[in-house]
Amino acid sequence: MPKAKSASGHDTRYVRLQKNYCFACGKNNSEGMRLRFTYDKERDCFVCRFRLGKRYTGPPGHCHGGIIATILDEAMGKVNKLRHVVALTSQITVDYLKPVPLNQALRVESREVRVRGRKHINMAEILNQKGEPLARSQGLFIAIDPHRMFAKFVDR
Repeated sequence: MPKAKSASGHDTRYVRLQKNYCFACGKNNSEGMRLRFTYDKERDCFVCRFRLGKRYTGPPGHCHGGIIATILDEAMGKVNKLRHVVALTSQITVDYLKPVPLNQALRVESREVRVRGRKHINMAEILNQKGEPLARSQGLFIAIDPHRMFAKFVDR
């Protein structure tokens, strides 16, 4: 794969980890959420449809706030793929608008807000079946050189 260079000149190729154990999206994590995202070209956003079981309980019948933040963080992180960068979460804010119910069809959508140098600002929303926002977030992600940061974890 040829090297992709960002405007700032750093190598932005994705790192291929031995296995994906990410709690939110890792297919190799048997305890994880295994969220699967697709890119909607028409709407210029990433989308993931999911249903939360009782293991994610916070308030009775509803999702724990930390899990909500995890889903939003993962969704916003996917947006960085559009720029072919690996960017790590530096900061997120979450607005918990309504309780997120368990055992119901939900979706999370995410999109880019702006990019300035290595700083990528993205947003995401968790929506119910009616399209009503239940939680909303904005995050700052910093592009890194994945080969330097994750060298000991890369397949060789």
